[in-house]
Amino acid sequence: MTSRLSPREIQETLISFPTVSRDTNIPLIDWVQSYLEEHGATCIRHHHESEPKAGLWAYVGPAEEGGVVLSGHTDVVPVDGQDWTSDPFTVTERDGKLFGRGTADMKTFDALAVWALAEASSKTLTKPLHLAFTYDEEIGLLGADPLLDDCLPQVPKPAIAFIGEPTEMQVVSGHKAGVGFATTVHGVEVHSSIAYQGVSAVMEAAKIVDWGNRINAENAAKTPTGTDALFDPPWTNAHVGVIHGGTAHNITAGTCEFLMTFRCVPGETPEQYGALYEAEVRRVEAEMQAVRPEASIEIKRLFGSKGLTPEENGRADALARQLTGDNGSHVVSYGTEAGYFQARGMSAVVCGPGNIEQAHKPDEFITLAEFDKGVDFMRRLITHLEV
Repeated sequence: MTSRLSPREIQETLISFPTVSRDTNIPLIDWVQSYLEEHGATCIRHHHESEPKAGLWAYVGPAEEGGVVLSGHTDVVPVDGQDWTSDPFTVTERDGKLFGRGTADMKTFDALAVWALAEASSKTLTKPLHLAFTYDEEIGLLGADPLLDDCLPQVPKPAIAFIGEPTEMQVVSGHKAGVGFATTVHGVEVHSSIAYQGVSAVMEAAKIVDWGNRINAENAAKTPTGTDALFDPPWTNAHVGVIHGGTAHNITAGTCEFLMTFRCVPGETPEQYGALYEAEVRRVEAEMQAVRPEASIEIKRLFGSKGLTPEENGRADALARQLTGDNGSHVVSYGTEAGYFQARGMSAVVCGPGNIEQAHKPDEFITLAEFDKGVDFMRRLITHLEV
């Protein structure tokens, strides 16, 4: 009989693969696929169209629609420049915590999903238990749609999706949508003593950034309605985190680059804010070209993420609450892949072990108590599918 690894052993194995988003995740996918196929799972691999990356869909149980899918991403953020006290790609236990890159976000859940499928493979399930692993979540949730496009037509469609981002096993039923626009302002360089004869890309970019401040102030002044009121903050916010431009203090800047992002409440859409942003950029560009016609602004939609809308009497919400005992109402402002599953007709919630506050930080960790809560959740899910 094929041996089964413990949840800790699987976690340690997955974290040992340094699947930073800029690098390949193929060795991890190879390992997971091999291990699950040893336990009788049906596996379908999806390949990135141009990079050495892959997603994986697997399931055990009857080939019938209506099962549950456990969704996780396999990529992690870099550790470059972070001050770790232990090897980030080796799980280290101390003080009741498990340290390592991905322990919180989100290889612990991934490990529990792999463990659950292997455990469920020897049970008599009334509905299948699925696993869906993606790539490139950390750089814009880029892997979910391709995986679903490729794999969903080849498997019995699940009814319920649990996306295991760290929520301390609270049931999160909604989150904001997001969109980001890479923006490059092309000015015209002249000596700053005659700045009026040129166009400063930095100073023109500042106008657009300040427009984002005004949007935030206007939205904050509105009275939120419906599910928008559940969020913190209860409005759509604009943000620029990094900006680069210019060559010297006495030269009008030739270029300036920044990323304008929006996190949209359910009552508003990324498309709506994309149109508003385009209009403002073109307004500023027209002012620039009135001075120097060769000046311009390029904008490129770099990423867009679907929101998760709270469902009335949602099946995923009801089952997650049954399995966890959580009776609270929870929404978050960060994005996950849950909206992609919901958009394909599956009832979806976010629910996983660990705390999002630990994600992306040096000495990232999950507590042993949270790890055990995740294991208990999977045990109850398997029992539910046996009934």
